[in-house]
Amino acid sequence: MTHAPHKDYSGAKLGMWLFLFTELLLFGGLFVLYAVYLARYPQEFASGGHQLNVVLGCINTLILLTSSLCAAMAVTAIQQDNRQLTLRLLGGTILCAAGFMVIKYVEWSAKIHHGIYPGSARLVEGPPGESIFFSLYYMSTGIHGLHVLIGATLLAWIAWKVRNGSITRTDFVILENGALYWHLVDLIWIFIFPLYYLML
Repeated sequence: MTHAPHKDYSGAKLGMWLFLFTELLLFGGLFVLYAVYLARYPQEFASGGHQLNVVLGCINTLILLTSSLCAAMAVTAIQQDNRQLTLRLLGGTILCAAGFMVIKYVEWSAKIHHGIYPGSARLVEGPPGESIFFSLYYMSTGIHGLHVLIGATLLAWIAWKVRNGSITRTDFVILENGALYWHLVDLIWIFIFPLYYLML
């Protein structure tokens, strides 16, 4: 009689938390850089922030909050052995990720169309603080957008594992870790949104 291989769930969770900590260090460095330049160019940062679309930023915030709720509910659903509901909730999270990226594409396209992008003539000829603001904006939202794409791909893979029965009510640590990663993506945006879109 063969026994199922032992799975180190505690180790898997610890590994995920350590990975999330490194991600926080990455974005924390960007936020520190932001704070340093904000203190140096407060007026230019305010001017740059006023050129961003607050409505689209708010919509994207609501989308990510909804997606985090879906991810958390997916974990609860699998614990209740409701595989179909788990799949629907993961699908909802992935759809939210797609919606977020579409809106971000619209935002970036509009800014680039108006000549607002790192190295553009408009920013080079303008005050240096404004150029720094938009460089940090593109860097922060770009890296965050990459994390959204990675998270959506991860959740799609997890959904496939739920569908084929690899993830069950007694073996769902992969889903739990995927949801944790997605919550981090949401948390980072909660910091990005006010820093760039709600400048006074």
